[in-house]
Amino acid sequence: MSYLSKEQIGMLEKLLQSQRLQLMEEAGRTVSEMNDKEATFADPSDRASWEREANRDLRIRDRERKLLDKIEGALGRIADETFGECEECGEMITIGRLKARPVTTLCIACKAEQEEAESRPNHRH
Repeated sequence: MSYLSKEQIGMLEKLLQSQRLQLMEEAGRTVSEMNDKEATFADPSDRASWEREANRDLRIRDRERKLLDKIEGALGRIADETFGECEECGEMITIGRLKARPVTTLCIACKAEQEEAESRPNHRH
């Protein structure tokens, strides 16, 4: 069903797997660093500073977790041979768009339409 070659799909799959591995390694480092740094602080401002940094790191990790979910979804679509199909219109997503954002599920036209709808004042989530 895909117009992508096996080589293109293989290249995108390797890219996704590499991104997944990098995210997982970074998440492991963050948890380890937070456990190492958490201690008693004599100065309350030191504790507050550490908590701000920890909260920032956790927000970053939450965004990375969401990206990891998208990567897993893309790898699943590769496995079931639906990778590259727009989930809105069913058309194939261009290789250029997939190289730039391999986790995408929308072609550029459907994504533009979605963004326009979201920018309208009456749009509800």
